[in-house]
Amino acid sequence: MTVTLEPLRRAHIPRCVEIERILFVGDGPWSASAFRSELDAGGHYVAAVTEDGALAGYAGLAIAGRQGDWETSVHTIGVDPEFQGRGVGTLLLRALLARADELRAPVFLEVRTDNERAIRLYERHGFDRVGVRRRYYRPSGADAYTMCRPPLGGAEAPDASRAEREEAG
Repeated sequence: MTVTLEPLRRAHIPRCVEIERILFVGDGPWSASAFRSELDAGGHYVAAVTEDGALAGYAGLAIAGRQGDWETSVHTIGVDPEFQGRGVGTLLLRALLARADELRAPVFLEVRTDNERAIRLYERHGFDRVGVRRRYYRPSGADAYTMCRPPLGGAEAPDASRAEREEAG
């Protein structure tokens, strides 16, 4: 299976909402209006699209601050269950991290404390647990780890393009 990344567009939103309802059933999946608001806010949102045009996953990075003092936050990563375990989540995360690295910005995120697969993915990409948010997810009341990856840039930034192609192709 080969997927390519492209900017997330409004046309992707209905499928994003369907995937959200599958993945985050007990934790308030995003609505179409939430996705539209995020796109309108100007963050960095990407779609992983298969050769036949199916949306395999999506991810979004919020960017705050000003030049020289940027901060970023992973707002969402969702992979259709049919495509999980094939490197799509890694491809999406690396696309977000590449944008953060261009800005030389730290990256923050929240992840359910029981989502071991995602936690391992984030730790492999340089994230550390920096806190716990009790009852962060609604309506389930599940706890979340806050994780952070320090800013990278220039010569320090990893060249993930080869690994991305291998994992997703």
